[in-house]
Amino acid sequence: MFRRIGTAVVRHPVWTIVAWLIAAVAIAATAPGLPSNSDESSFLPKSYESIRAANIQDKAFPSSFTPSATALYQRSDGGKLTAADTKDVARITVELGRKKIDQVQRVVPGPPSEDGRYTMTLVQMDDKSAGQPEQADAAAVLRTEVKKLTEGTELDVKLGGPAAEALDQQDSSERGEALIGIGTFAIILVTLLIIFRAPILAILPLILIGLVSAVANGVIAYATRLFDLQANSSISSILVVVLFGVGTDYFLFLMFRYREHLRAGDEPKQAMINAVSRVGEAIACAAGAVIIAFLALVLSTLGFLRQMGPALAIAVTATLLAGLTLVPAVVSLIGPKIFWPSKSWKQEPQGARFAALGRGMQRRPALAAGLSGLVLVALSVGLFGYNATFDLSSGSMPKSKESMVVQTDMKAAYSAGAAAPTDVYLTSDDEKPLDKSSFAAYAQKLGAVDGVASARLSTVNKSSTTADFTVTLKYEASSDRAIDTVAEVREVAHSNAPEGTVAAVGGLSSIFKDIDTAVAHDYRTVFPVAALLIMIILGLLLRSVVAPWYLMASVGLGFGATLGATVWLFQTVQGHSGLMFMLPVIMYLFVVAIGTDYNILMIARLREEARAGRSPREAAGMALWHAGPTVAAAGFILAATFATMMLAGNALLTEMGFAVSFGIAIAAFVMAMFFTPSLTALIGHAAWWPGHGDRAAESVTGSADMAAASAGRGAVPGQAQGPAPEQGPHKDQFADDLSRTRR
Repeated sequence: MFRRIGTAVVRHPVWTIVAWLIAAVAIAATAPGLPSNSDESSFLPKSYESIRAANIQDKAFPSSFTPSATALYQRSDGGKLTAADTKDVARITVELGRKKIDQVQRVVPGPPSEDGRYTMTLVQMDDKSAGQPEQADAAAVLRTEVKKLTEGTELDVKLGGPAAEALDQQDSSERGEALIGIGTFAIILVTLLIIFRAPILAILPLILIGLVSAVANGVIAYATRLFDLQANSSISSILVVVLFGVGTDYFLFLMFRYREHLRAGDEPKQAMINAVSRVGEAIACAAGAVIIAFLALVLSTLGFLRQMGPALAIAVTATLLAGLTLVPAVVSLIGPKIFWPSKSWKQEPQGARFAALGRGMQRRPALAAGLSGLVLVALSVGLFGYNATFDLSSGSMPKSKESMVVQTDMKAAYSAGAAAPTDVYLTSDDEKPLDKSSFAAYAQKLGAVDGVASARLSTVNKSSTTADFTVTLKYEASSDRAIDTVAEVREVAHSNAPEGTVAAVGGLSSIFKDIDTAVAHDYRTVFPVAALLIMIILGLLLRSVVAPWYLMASVGLGFGATLGATVWLFQTVQGHSGLMFMLPVIMYLFVVAIGTDYNILMIARLREEARAGRSPREAAGMALWHAGPTVAAAGFILAATFATMMLAGNALLTEMGFAVSFGIAIAAFVMAMFFTPSLTALIGHAAWWPGHGDRAAESVTGSADMAAASAGRGAVPGQAQGPAPEQGPHKDQFADDLSRTRR
């Protein structure tokens, strides 16, 4: 199949390129805009208690609200607010409400702080568009107007709250995305120039992947509109990295193999056909593993991950199609001139490092497996110290942003939980009025929970069927202590609810508690499903039941090593209280799925060498020699590309950038180069049980192929055309070394 694809695009390169250009222009011109959502409650399905509580609030107390924005006032000199200051705040609050700003429904005064140095204005916005871009736009207008209204007073005002955080996060994301884009381009360009010393080849993938990016983003926008998905602000940054990182990987897989066939003496167009034929299956299987792993995210209970999965799967699918059609078509038109002005493509460098590594692998596979395995196990120890944090807003932008300053000031001025109190809704289960005589005792029991600063009856609805108890925690809403405390509040609220009533606990801490539960569910669901599907792909590729097990075991070790190293760096060294809660899920999928690319490429080459008649150890050595440079180059570029996310300036992308880049490096330079091939060499023919994937060529290929293989020329099995490579003596020497060791 892949030979037919290669033949078709090489014979009709112009039509292939034109088809891609038409598709890119048509899709980019007609695709709808990509929506965004940063509302934490949208992460969860309606079955969770925090969401049920929010629905009770909407039904029983339609006039009550959780502020979408908070204007925090203090005197410019830092002193206590005077009567004149209080009067100014009241005036500003009234005038702000009269502005009739889009999305703003109510503007009301908030409580002063106990020390008399701060007071607030609370702003209600349309909860139907919570987290949407229009509320960030409204926050921008609010921020401008409230600052204008304070001119001429002794007051200093800052705007915080969810809408303001969304605005600041948007600004931070735009800056971060620009830095990520520039860094990604620079890394790919410079690395390819160093590897190939060919400017055309270095620039080409950037141009082609840019074209693919237009197609992928348009299709994602269509899918988002069609299936009513939402897009988180971090997805666009991740998409840039995935498209250019994975796209460059597949470009390198193809170009290294194309160069190898040119060195073997193939005519240029035939060299591209043979390259697609040989490496196409590995690229397709590698992309299939990534796509399936991303699609497994639809099983997540978290909206953010469920929305991200299809978008990333579409991006990788577009990249795969380009790798098998667009790239071969363009390169076949350019021909060997793509390597200009370098002439190193004509012959293998003498004393190649990967040839030496291959000889070492062949001679001591147990040592290679032991040392690489020890590195993975040692790093994995750190994962036992992992702790999750749920502060999404501060995790996604610098502390210097205005909304973050408001959050910090409110923690100091009010009870840490005052900015986002917990609400306990007591509802009659038979629609009869509640017995108000039990309210005082109920509030007292809620207030007695360790970690609760105060608990009081806030209001009762008109029909007296629902009562709202406001519980103020001692801790900031997203902290571990607040989440633990709200779990205890739930237990007390449920167990002490008066007869005939049902309690539901809502608020931001309650949402985070449910997110924590949802993440635990995803660990038990998404991880195993993704692993199983990837194993099936590996089994189909390798026609083996044994190989997928130890390949996935090695990937699991790589995941553990990556999470352990991330814990040590951010929690132990930098003193972070924890890592962002969704990091292990994202890291697992990127490291397991994309990291499996390199295992697939290496093991596919190892099988190819084994089919040429080599022993398991010889095949491992030859695979490392031939596939090692590709894995090293691709792994370095992809790891460095993900590392550009650390330039974004926020904790979430910094942690994600380090974890994924480190995981990719582990996957490429430890697992694929040493651990996997050495294990395969040690297991021998049993690795391909119950089939004979490493010996299939004996019954399929002709005698010419076997003669070439036995001569040690490193010929590609099944390829009858083309003379021996110019560097044949060097390959003969390597094969002789392997043979002597085997004897």
